[in-house]
Amino acid sequence: MLRSFIGHAKDSLWSIDLLRCESILINAHWVLVVMDHFTRRIIGFGVHAGDVDGEILCRMFNNAISNRGVPNYLRSDNDPLFKYHRWQANLRIVGVSVSHPCIVRLIGTIRLEYLDHILFWNSQSLERKLADFRRYLNRDRVHQSLGGETPAVLSANIQPPRA
Repeated sequence: MLRSFIGHAKDSLWSIDLLRCESILINAHWVLVVMDHFTRRIIGFGVHAGDVDGEILCRMFNNAISNRGVPNYLRSDNDPLFKYHRWQANLRIVGVSVSHPCIVRLIGTIRLEYLDHILFWNSQSLERKLADFRRYLNRDRVHQSLGGETPAVLSANIQPPRA
């Protein structure tokens, strides 16, 4: 039943979460991860060096979803960063509803399979490397939870179930 609900929300239910990593120069960078919940496809990443507030969080989200439109629903955890008034106002303006589970498993995969093994100098370097990982994860890496398919294959082939 849940899969059926999510099928109806295909491309309309995205999950977001933040992770922090450090450059070679030990500068803190925040990464906003946006994932299509149905296909497990990474929509995009928003990267920022330094502290994050509501305005910066909005900019990171806009960069992560550039040219993709906005979903009907977003899922996030209860991180205080998602409580900023500016962030909440931005979501109301674009008409997005928010629920609160998180995408901890994807964050763990990004850290374990990628960020723990690469070095980067600055935000631009990190963005390029994350774009490469996004292509790999979406096009080449099969997912057990997707029946051995890649997110790209699933998003191209599956139509939402009819009611």
